[in-house]
Amino acid sequence: QVELVESGGDSVRAGGSLRLSCSAAEPRFTSSCWGWFRQAPGKEREGIASIYTVDGTTYYADSVKGRFTVSQGNAKNTVSLEMNNLEPEDTAIYSCATGCRGYSMPLSATSYAYWGQGTQVTVSS
Repeated sequence: QVELVESGGDSVRAGGSLRLSCSAAEPRFTSSCWGWFRQAPGKEREGIASIYTVDGTTYYADSVKGRFTVSQGNAKNTVSLEMNNLEPEDTAIYSCATGCRGYSMPLSATSYAYWGQGTQVTVSS
């Protein structure tokens, strides 16, 4: 089992920015694929971003494309999600995931074995 910890969630005004981080508790942990998901109240979990660390390929949901950027941190056990031009519709609990399970669908929860507990992002108008 891999423990993942997210940080950086906060309350911001529309148009603002936040940077979320996700770290594996084990400093030596590495994974080829990392994903970011979010779940708003009353809505299904949505895969929003993913990175394949072998070659840096990234994937984004249409809802965040052009506003969010996923990247690997300097330490290989961390990834970040830079969120710009935030909208009230971005309000959700954001979770990271890792541990490749096929990775045929990078924005699908089925592609990941390990999950963090999530961090709250609230965007007010």
